[in-house]
Amino acid sequence: METDEAPRLLPFQLQFDKPVVSPIKIAEWNPEKDLLAMVTEDSKILLHRFNWQRLWTISPGRCITSLCWRPDGKAIAVGLEDGFVSLHDVENGKLLRSVKSHSAAVVCLHWEENGQEDSSSNVPIYEDRTSRFFPSAPRVPRLPGVVGGDAGFLDGEDSFQELSNSSHQRFNILCSGDKDGSVCFSIFGIFLIGKINIHKFSVCTPSLDNKATHRLLNASIHKVVLSKDLCHLTLTCSGEMVEDRVEITDKRAIGKGLLGLHCLVLDTSIFLKRKNELHQVAQQASNIEELIEVIRASLSVSSKQWSDAMRTFHERFDPLCTMIIDHGLDSIPQEEFLSLLCGARTSPPIHQFLVNSLGEVGLKRVAKVVCSAGKELQLVVLDHLQPAAEIIGFRMGELRGLSRWRARFKGIGLDEALMNHATDKAGMLLVQVERFMMVLSSVVQQFSNFFSWLLKCIKMLMSELNDQLIPCNSELVVLFLRYLYGQDPIQLLLTASEVVEIDPGTMDRVKELVQFGGFSDCEYLRRTLAEEFQLMESGFKEAILMPFTAISKRVLCNDFLPLFPIPSSPVSYVPTTISYYKWYCTLVELVFGLTWIIGLKIISDTLDVASSHDNLVDYISFRIPDESFSDISNCIGILRGLMHDLRNGEKGCNSLEAVLLCIPDGYHCVDLSLYKESQIVLLLNETTGTSETSGNACMMIVDAIGLPFASISRFTSPNHWKLQGLKDSIVYLQMETEKVRSIPHFVIAPLAVSASRGVACVFAARKRALVYILEEDEDEVSDAE
Repeated sequence: METDEAPRLLPFQLQFDKPVVSPIKIAEWNPEKDLLAMVTEDSKILLHRFNWQRLWTISPGRCITSLCWRPDGKAIAVGLEDGFVSLHDVENGKLLRSVKSHSAAVVCLHWEENGQEDSSSNVPIYEDRTSRFFPSAPRVPRLPGVVGGDAGFLDGEDSFQELSNSSHQRFNILCSGDKDGSVCFSIFGIFLIGKINIHKFSVCTPSLDNKATHRLLNASIHKVVLSKDLCHLTLTCSGEMVEDRVEITDKRAIGKGLLGLHCLVLDTSIFLKRKNELHQVAQQASNIEELIEVIRASLSVSSKQWSDAMRTFHERFDPLCTMIIDHGLDSIPQEEFLSLLCGARTSPPIHQFLVNSLGEVGLKRVAKVVCSAGKELQLVVLDHLQPAAEIIGFRMGELRGLSRWRARFKGIGLDEALMNHATDKAGMLLVQVERFMMVLSSVVQQFSNFFSWLLKCIKMLMSELNDQLIPCNSELVVLFLRYLYGQDPIQLLLTASEVVEIDPGTMDRVKELVQFGGFSDCEYLRRTLAEEFQLMESGFKEAILMPFTAISKRVLCNDFLPLFPIPSSPVSYVPTTISYYKWYCTLVELVFGLTWIIGLKIISDTLDVASSHDNLVDYISFRIPDESFSDISNCIGILRGLMHDLRNGEKGCNSLEAVLLCIPDGYHCVDLSLYKESQIVLLLNETTGTSETSGNACMMIVDAIGLPFASISRFTSPNHWKLQGLKDSIVYLQMETEKVRSIPHFVIAPLAVSASRGVACVFAARKRALVYILEEDEDEVSDAE
């Protein structure tokens, strides 16, 4: 008998089912390419193509706690347990930048770029003029034998040039949150511009009786998401909310507040209002920071190479002192060498040292080591240190020019006096670099001349003198024995704690030059190159700390909402997702009268533009633990309008609303993700499984448009959980009415969903990865119907 019922079409197509090498704890799709980044339990980062071809694997050697993509998909940000945030190139996984911006584990990351065109701004676009006057910025020098990547900084020159050259990028900000309640903001992911701690926020909560302020104790951030217009940051955190009048040090306050998961909305509109100014400051300052690292590495490499060369020199020449003492002579090596230079009788210790101990071969080895080290230092100065100092001076001057534009840059804390001081220190650093180069050239020349003279002496003592020897300067030999044999001016200038001795006559002449202008620092001759570098760096940090402090103070907490209670012991994982969507609020005439209907932007473009209003609405979804409420179990919550309720917008469009969804019987939620603005993807496991790795699962997509959201009033006492008031209006999901795909595995978190690509990756407990196509083929659906 024929039946009218057609076979039910599977809503999602299984693309492939592949094994994974290790359990996965983090997975994120690239926003622009078919690439999936995964982090294993042993903190290795794997990058796979959509066809599951592995491109590379890297291991930072530290515990990875979070991961996110740059908006253009060209770099990956990785949060580490020790508070570092590292950036890696998508092409090969090479480390591009590593910054310690936190003092605790970085548990969440979010990278957002400005999604709105700045058509109203009349400010001319700032052009970075550095490339007009200077070649490409120098890279960090490396010690011979060090493989690229070992130093953990700036691998991949082309990739880093693209990362640091922010002039062609859309303005973007990397947000990072740690388990101690701090949130950092980094422009372009490389320049730290602000930092806040949610424990310091106090929020006024109007109640029926009076206005009270509340704050959080022992809070740990779970997730941070910046809105596409950069004006708001929504975050979820676990902690205890107490009244602000209770002292934090009062132990009686602990346990008296609301202990659970909370949602906070921060006002970050300063990033949008001052994005042009912040872009310019970040562009200059971030490049200065990189060049400071170049100088630091140059000084370190130079000090190491010269120290090794001098160690070799002293190892071969120090035995001469012992020989002089053994022969009962009351003299020093310099006097013995001067006697030899003046043509006096060669003393027995000098003869023994030159002919038997040092020898021609030993002398040539020492000469090669010392002279090669001197040439390497000269190359480091010419190729790295000096160009970096010159570009720093130029960029400091650019920042000083910006600081004089008070109408625009004083509002973000760029102080003219501090920038003038930092620029002066950059100029003095250039003077010290020139001085160091002159001293280095002189020292290398005198060492070379001394070695040539010694070789001539050895040949003469061994009666092997010939005309092919390099000529030497006797006056330079005298200067070497007097000033360099027992001293090391190169290492002196490379050490920050040393003081250079300057004769009074020289200081008097320097003070006379001050009258001609140009500089006022007469003590620079007493400072070493390393000390001058430290002064320049501290001056720059002091100047750039003002914008950091100013921006941090402008990030405020608008409001918070307690979501649900949690046990006193920390919860291992609470599935939570936050997104911002564009909405239309349209007045539509229906059969039963006029009513407000809130629809997503997927409404037809034929709607009358005059009757619609485009908004960004925050959309928060989370699983509620069964132990949170006695009368609510196996539910997820969806919250929207928390940000918009603060804007006092049009009635009906911006109200705070929520809905509770009950998972079908026999299943529990493993993870969830918002998808395509109007949908939420749920990953469910059967509750009948006999073990952790046995049983089946399913993936469900729920359309949020038709859900009966209920308004949540703010003007009540915050000493209760508002979601509990929705227990009588829970929506019960049915497997028969939703899009459901059965999965023949027991699944685990995370669920990786790509809205731009329309795919989802599910991980099974038995180390398998299943990739599903979430976009249905409309032709196939029509044929099936």
